[in-house]
Amino acid sequence: QVQLVESGGGSVQPGGSLRLSCVVSGISSFNAMGWYRQAPGKERELVAKITSDGRTNYADFVKGRFTISRDSAANTLYLQMNSLKAEDTAVYYCNVNGRPSFYSLTYDYWGPGTQVTVSS
Repeated sequence: QVQLVESGGGSVQPGGSLRLSCVVSGISSFNAMGWYRQAPGKERELVAKITSDGRTNYADFVKGRFTISRDSAANTLYLQMNSLKAEDTAVYYCNVNGRPSFYSLTYDYWGPGTQVTVSS
């Protein structure tokens, strides 16, 4: 059974910070892990991703503000978000492209999402 559980979302003022976490279970190996977001009426978009060999990729609108990282021992993916802007308001989703422990094929797995609201 594969499960992704996000936490750390909430409401902050512009310029504030949040740290999102995603605890992954049931994955034997992975190609990439990442964070995506979707605002109301907008398409889901990539925020940041990290590959199994440690390469990172960021969307232009978060470069210099957000940092993606992972803790292998804890099977946890993180997104540190600083200097938040109102336009960062969205539901943020954790994604893993990997193999379950019981199967040989690779699939994309998604968490249920966590709301980030930047206002006031």
